[in-house]
This record gives sequence, structure tokens and C-alpha cells, in this order.
Amino acid sequence: MSKLKLYTNGNLDQLRERTDPPADQAVLALINDPKLIREINEWTVIPEVFNENFSDTLISFFRLYQIPPNKSEIVTLQKGQEFFDRKGDIYLGLLGFYSLPYCYAFAKGAEVLVRSKRILAEPGKRLGETAKFLLDVFKPGAFIESKEAFLICAKIRLIHAFSRYFIKKYSKDWKNEFGQPVNQEDLIGTNLAFSLLVLRGMRKIGKNPSTEESNTVLAYWSYLGKLMGIETHYWPETAKEAFELEKLIRKRHLQSSEAGKRLIDSLLNYYEANQTESFLKGKSASLVAFLIGKEASDALRIHQEIPMSSELMGGIFSFLGWKNYSGKKSHARFNANFEQSYFQTFESKPEILLPER
Repeated sequence: MSKLKLYTNGNLDQLRERTDPPADQAVLALINDPKLIREINEWTVIPEVFNENFSDTLISFFRLYQIPPNKSEIVTLQKGQEFFDRKGDIYLGLLGFYSLPYCYAFAKGAEVLVRSKRILAEPGKRLGETAKFLLDVFKPGAFIESKEAFLICAKIRLIHAFSRYFIKKYSKDWKNEFGQPVNQEDLIGTNLAFSLLVLRGMRKIGKNPSTEESNTVLAYWSYLGKLMGIETHYWPETAKEAFELEKLIRKRHLQSSEAGKRLIDSLLNYYEANQTESFLKGKSASLVAFLIGKEASDALRIHQEIPMSSELMGGIFSFLGWKNYSGKKSHARFNANFEQSYFQTFESKPEILLPER
């Protein structure tokens, strides 16, 4: 049955007022017993048995991640991981130069992001955390043979709930018109940015994914969405549904804002300060503007100072792929390259941690 009939302003208005009750309740339990936050941050996988200090609320939350994928989900996971194994470098590049900047052009969602001081003060580390999340959830065998990715998804879900808690408790300038912080519509929109927009970006640079690959990516993010507390009843199952849902969200929320401007300026300044390819120096805004398109560029008040084209962008991605991997692409090499680059920049390893108070 088509989900197109679900994509109405009325339904999305309701999603703006819905959050993720199991995660919100888990965070309240952690706020009441902060030492458990440090214990969770020390985990490498979700344990089978929890210590006596864990409340029933927390145990119930983490039990959600001890349900193994079914046969159909295993097929989706294997296909998605094979896709990332071939095109993960492009995926990560488009995440940084397309998906994230595009999200900043959505004014109400940007209001949540700009309230995270780290995303403005340490954009490189936040970008690295996002890259680590992608690499962990697309690692060959993730969710099937290895269980680390379940913990990563649980942490991301709790981090969203911590954001809601802190904004509601401490942000005096939060407006009702923004909806609930990190609400269901914004969660779905972010998942679309990490899936549909990456596929769209591949087409923009001439790296065209097949119909089967596109369907696999959407199905993969349906599985991830379930693990991160998204109401997947609304998640698109076809390219047509994904196109229509993203178009409606864009129509509802793509708008210029000071929050979005602060976020994009912080990101572009980081790119320019850390650009190691001389031929790309000074071109970060042009690269982003080409990918996100005129409407989003206008909202963020950036433009193509240097004209870009599909052929030129495709050539840049191809050159960087050849330089970094010599044609021998794999998840293991993507991960090693990322960890080495991150350590050279920050002299530490990338981690996704719950906020310790």
C-alpha cells in the first residue's frame, strides 16, 4: 500500500509534536543517576545482564536492541553494507558537503542544532562523530555478526533525548512554533538527508546508483530509523514516496535563519582551515552551493563563487578516490583513512559519547 496518502501537512504537524518516549524516559533515569552515563560510555556493546543500579526503564530501553534482525532485514543489511563497501568514500563526502549543509537550510531544525555549543565551537569533531556513526552502522557484519552498531544507535537516540531535555529545561528562548525539539518530523527529515539526498548527490556528480541500490539504501535507513526511535510507519518504501515526502518537508521548512547561517559559516570555515588539497582551497562554499541547489543556497546565503558542473564535481570525487585508495576501495580502508585523519587533526580517537554532567 502506498504511503503517499500519509504525507499531508496535518500528519506532519502532528509529527512535530511527537518525540521518542522510551528514550526520553531513559534520559530522565540517567539524569537521576548520572554515574550510569559514564558506565554506558565505557561499554563496547550492550551487555546481556545489567547491574542492579539500572532501573526497569533503562533496562527496557536497552532490551529493544537485543532483538536480532529477521531474515528480510539481514538481506537488506548485507546489500547495504556491500553498497557502502564500494561507494563509502563518495557517501561520506556527500554527507559533509551536501546532507549536513542542506539540513542547516531548514530553519526550525537548525534551532536545535545551533543550541549545541559544540557544533559551533568544534565543527570538526561533530563532523567526525557523524562520520564514525556512518562507518559503524555500515561496517560489514554490523547488526548480524557484530553487535557494536546497536550500541551506537542507542547512544545517538539517547543523545537526541538529552538534547530535548536540556532545551526544554534550560532554553528560555525556545518557541512553540519550532515544535518539540528533535521531533519525529525532523528525525525523518534527517534520515532522508542521510539516504535520499546522498543518492541524489551521487546522481548530481554522475555516480548514478541503480534502482536496486537506491531501494537498498532506503530500506537500510528504515532499519536504522527503527533503532533510533523513528516512527517508521511514515518512512518511504519507494523512491517516489521518498521524493514526495522530502518535497513536502522542504516546502514546509526550508527557510533562511540566523541559526542556519551560523551553522553553515562554522562548517565552511572549518573546511577552509583544514583543506589539504590546494586546488580546492577557497572553493568549499562553491562545492556546497552546487550540491544543495539554489533554493537552499539562498536560504543559507552562500553561492557558487566559482562555477561548478556535474562533470567537474564527478572528476573531483574520482580524483580524490584514486588518490586516497588507488582504486582499492573498501570499508576497512575508508575507516582507516578516517581514523588516521581524525587523529592527525585532534590527537585523539573519534568517539560517540553521552553527555556527562
